[in-house]
Amino acid sequence: MKAVHSYIFIEGALEMARKIEITNHIRRLRFFANEMTQQQLAEKVGVSRQTIIAVEAGKYSPSLELAFNIADVFDVKLEDVFEYEVKN
Repeated sequence: MKAVHSYIFIEGALEMARKIEITNHIRRLRFFANEMTQQQLAEKVGVSRQTIIAVEAGKYSPSLELAFNIADVFDVKLEDVFEYEVKN
């Protein structure tokens, strides 16, 4: 899994920036959902296949709405699809 890196700036203290690593389990969830294709998932959540490819590869962080929709398709909690770790 690839990670998307974001930076959070704590109350104006630029030198105290923390790095957040976001990973996802979409590929595994698709596999266990009768090997659902990226196209099928895209259709179920209302986005393009390219969006699913980017999210799954960790190149794009989905909106909260899309993230919840993806979790809903697999009938799992958001935390079962996406994880994040704060790195200092």
